[in-house]
Amino acid sequence: MRELPLWMTAVFAFFFAFNAFARADSVEVDARVDKKYRIGIKQAPPFVYTSDVNTMHGLSIEFWELVNRDAGLAYEYVVFEDLSEMLDAVSRGEVDMSINPVTITEQRMKDLDFSLPFFISETAMAQKSKSTWGTFLGNVFSADFFRAVAALIAILFVFGFLMWLAERRRNKSQFSNGIKGLGDGFWWSAVTMTTVGYGDKSPVTPIGRFIGLIWMFLAIILISSLTAGIASALTVQRLGNEVNSIRDLNKFKVVTVENSSSAELLDLYQVPHQKVDRVEEALDLLKNDEVEIVIYDRPILQYHLKNNDKYEDISLSSKYLKTDYYSFIFPPDSKYDSILDPIIVRKLKSPEWNFVLEGRDP
Repeated sequence: MRELPLWMTAVFAFFFAFNAFARADSVEVDARVDKKYRIGIKQAPPFVYTSDVNTMHGLSIEFWELVNRDAGLAYEYVVFEDLSEMLDAVSRGEVDMSINPVTITEQRMKDLDFSLPFFISETAMAQKSKSTWGTFLGNVFSADFFRAVAALIAILFVFGFLMWLAERRRNKSQFSNGIKGLGDGFWWSAVTMTTVGYGDKSPVTPIGRFIGLIWMFLAIILISSLTAGIASALTVQRLGNEVNSIRDLNKFKVVTVENSSSAELLDLYQVPHQKVDRVEEALDLLKNDEVEIVIYDRPILQYHLKNNDKYEDISLSSKYLKTDYYSFIFPPDSKYDSILDPIIVRKLKSPEWNFVLEGRDP
């Protein structure tokens, strides 16, 4: 048999290789289109929730439907009751992906692949609201305040007693004998310190007037110190109730949701905290005064506080602990993230998604 020229052999080899590659790529695309994808979801309003048994709603659901208009994938939802169970199922490849609002963390990146973020959130703090008067009275009647008042009463009594000793013999009409006279001395001491000056009690002896003169100047200093002390006590008490950094949480009883990014954050900074399965359980503990602060994702906390009247005495702090990025998740080494990422970027800039966010502000 006559051999083919070398250039013709090369052309045929390239043609067959290209044809094989095209068929393989076609098979991959066809498989991607024909396959029914299993998407893991868990209740997490306002991102994922059900209005009835068969209908799913929420920001994540609506964004996924926008993305899938271009991706064209056939899919079915697989509902999980527990977050860790859903994450494990995705990690093991039992489901193809999850569209729940899962925060990107270093720990999770070891077991999962993430898409580009589709929502930016915050780790926030929920606390029980206190009335203005309740906060004021709680700050005023503090241990420091009572210590200052006790010290002042003791000094009033000392100078009242000295005045009574000096005046009780020559000024009996104003400083009587016995217990009543001690009361007269205390009254004079208090009136002099406050500069009220009723004039019903006044010393007539040289020693009494000398004691009175010392007390007048000393009282000015004491009043100034007492005012500064009360102001300082109020400021310290107020600052003690504020959270300005993660480490300030060590002063409070804290609760969060197990296996959440909030729990990872508290573990990282070694903040003692309690863990529950659902955010509703955490809010119930706060309502019943069993904890002082709930740490979790702001949109989810905000949704529950807005849509449940029993939490009307709980409010969200304007401060936050960290910024969170929500993404879709996939099994390790998945190819789906690279397929969906360009579509995600396109849909994030689309008018449809902006309309959804404006009409569904959590």
